[in-house]
Amino acid sequence: MAVRHKHLKLNQQKIDRARRALGTRTEQETLERALDMVLAEQRIVRVLRRGKGIGGFEDVFRRR
Repeated sequence: MAVRHKHLKLNQQKIDRARRALGTRTEQETLERALDMVLAEQRIVRVLRRGKGIGGFEDVFRRR
């Protein structure tokens, strides 16, 4: 994994809120975890789109 040093202007309030929500201790850890979550979500969305139209739902609460 290539690690590069970056200088970014970011909203400190968003970083602080994300840190609390993720339970991370450092800003570095917070940003890494947030990026990991975005990438994981992208993989999930890709799989769901591939399966679109396959299967279906069964109405288990069907009114009689």
